[in-house]
Amino acid sequence: MAGDQGQSGTGPTLRDRLTARATGWRVAKPSFTLTTEPRSIGNPTRGRELCAGRYHFGGHVVEAGQTGLWAVETGGDAAFEAGRQGFGWMDDLAALGSASAQARARAWTEGWLDLYGRGAGPGWTAPLAGRRLIRWLHHRRWLTGESSPGKAEDRLSRALDHHTRFLARRAVTAGTGLGRFEALCGLAIGGLTLSGHDTRAEPALRALELACRDTIGIDGGIVSRNPEELLAIFELLVWTDRALSDRGRLTRPELQAAMERLAQSLRTLRHADGGLARFHGGGRGTTGGLEGALALADIRPAPVEGLAMGFARLARGRTSVIIDAAPPPTGPASRDAHAATLAFEMTSGRRPVIVNCGSGEGFGAEWARAARATASQSTLGLDGVSSARLGTEARTRDLLVEGPREVLNDLDLSPGPASLVAGHDGYAQNHGLIHVRRLDLGVDGRALAGEDVLTAEGDADKRRFARALERLAKSGSPGIAYTIRFHLHPDVDARLDLGGRAVSLTLRSGEIWIFRQSSAARMSLDPSVYLEKTRATPVASLQIVLSGRATTPVTAVKWNLAKAQDTPDHLRDLHPDAAD
Repeated sequence: MAGDQGQSGTGPTLRDRLTARATGWRVAKPSFTLTTEPRSIGNPTRGRELCAGRYHFGGHVVEAGQTGLWAVETGGDAAFEAGRQGFGWMDDLAALGSASAQARARAWTEGWLDLYGRGAGPGWTAPLAGRRLIRWLHHRRWLTGESSPGKAEDRLSRALDHHTRFLARRAVTAGTGLGRFEALCGLAIGGLTLSGHDTRAEPALRALELACRDTIGIDGGIVSRNPEELLAIFELLVWTDRALSDRGRLTRPELQAAMERLAQSLRTLRHADGGLARFHGGGRGTTGGLEGALALADIRPAPVEGLAMGFARLARGRTSVIIDAAPPPTGPASRDAHAATLAFEMTSGRRPVIVNCGSGEGFGAEWARAARATASQSTLGLDGVSSARLGTEARTRDLLVEGPREVLNDLDLSPGPASLVAGHDGYAQNHGLIHVRRLDLGVDGRALAGEDVLTAEGDADKRRFARALERLAKSGSPGIAYTIRFHLHPDVDARLDLGGRAVSLTLRSGEIWIFRQSSAARMSLDPSVYLEKTRATPVASLQIVLSGRATTPVTAVKWNLAKAQDTPDHLRDLHPDAAD
């Protein structure tokens, strides 16, 4: 039943609460049929913040000082509550690995068991229970110590038994998407790891196979088109497959096929520096997360010939460019999606250069909404209008509506330069204009040439375009204003050069790139912002902006981003990364 789906951000249903209490009445102390290694990777910077009393969950930061995690008042914020109840923070404390981090992990686990261990509280949904169970298993030895079993290990073992019993009844209610995989993988891993729960593993694995079939497309994509969510699902399947292997069982063919499809897509969505492309609410991913999962799965994905989950990847030399070349998600899957059609990101070696602003979800509702607009992506937008609009009615609020219906693309990855020509009709209905973008990455990766075209092609579009010009003329505006934005990573040092006719970009590696354009558009260097989930606050950055007005049925803007001639092909990039 739809109303019975306890998603991680919505809190437990009445049936969740009753089941949590019922399955906690007669818990046992299971032994462990295998020892699970700490496979989930955290961020030590976030671990240090946690130790300093700075709690950053679900878009809210609480400066708690010496106040314990469970004593902090959330004000009823479901996203913050889900963040702390899911125990993902344990990965960050374990990544830090200090005695202080270990002490907090133990104290906070004990505190959770005291408050909620008998089945009470907001954390008893299937996705959160699955997420919690996996973290406890991954970090069990670190939590309880290497010495002989004691009270802490006994209590944690009983909690794991309770969670596995709960998931055996409630995992099937976890809805769709990532939450369903968290619940089913938690149940499967619990069944394979804890004695007395073997019979629960097989139904979970069968349900997981169905979830893979229903959720993961032939191209290895998911409907949300969120690269970070794709990686999270891949990691969960890899951990489950490894638990099967550790128990001496054969890999399930359906799971293996799903992992291979996911790995192939993730290869396309990975930049030259190893980070994920930041689209549709996804971040760069935890450093080393994808590499670790690929190594654990022993999968070496082949290159994708065409698009992967609607994204194209151009890669030559040390440069990678990833472009959103498909319509945005629609319906419920668009709840976190961005109006990012034809936006791109570019990385040179270890250094991001052109980025999208990213997900504002971690910084509150206003940031989340602003980050979804076309102006926050590295693409062309019309003045005050996004290529896809957010709904305003109650049933469509926070969903993307009126977006591109058709996105055509021609990708050429044959030997030599790599190129993409793509166009979308997101502005056709109201302005009669099609946006066409061409990107050509040189054979050595030293130059990216681009052209953005606004064109009214058919008779109907030309009439719409003429009407739009008439409306603007009445208000004193000559033509349809457009802006082409290139958001820069905050580590890029940018300045206007050659009397404002070029922009010099200096990377932390020492590389210098020069941006030029040849059109009637005005070029400026304006403030921007970089939003990344691993950072505590938005970070100020810059953006190159080309602005002008479309007054004829065809408006073309050509631009070029190339390494300075005296920049060598290879540099010893020894400068430390900025803390993400």
